[in-house]
Amino acid sequence: MTIAGGIILIMLGAIFTWAVEFDIAGFDINILGVILMLGGLVWLLFALYRINLARRAVAPTTTTVVEDPVTHRRVYEERDYTDPPVV
Repeated sequence: MTIAGGIILIMLGAIFTWAVEFDIAGFDINILGVILMLGGLVWLLFALYRINLARRAVAPTTTTVVEDPVTHRRVYEERDYTDPPVV
C-alpha cells in the first residue's frame, strides 16, 4: 500500500484545498490540503524509491546445460553472472 497511500493523501489534500468550503476559527482547511498534498508527494516518491531499490537487489541468474560425459545425462545448473564460466 505504499504507492496507494501516497495517492490517497494527494487526493485528500486536493479535496480539502479546492472542493471544501468550510471555516473554523483560527484554522485554514486550504493549508491542511496543501500540507496533505505535499506529504502525499513525499510519500509517493519514497515508495517509488523503495520499489526501485528492491528491484535492484535481485541478482540475475542463468541456467546452464552441462553434458555429463560418463552417464550422457544433462545437468542443469543455475548460476550468477558473477560466477566463472563453465568450461
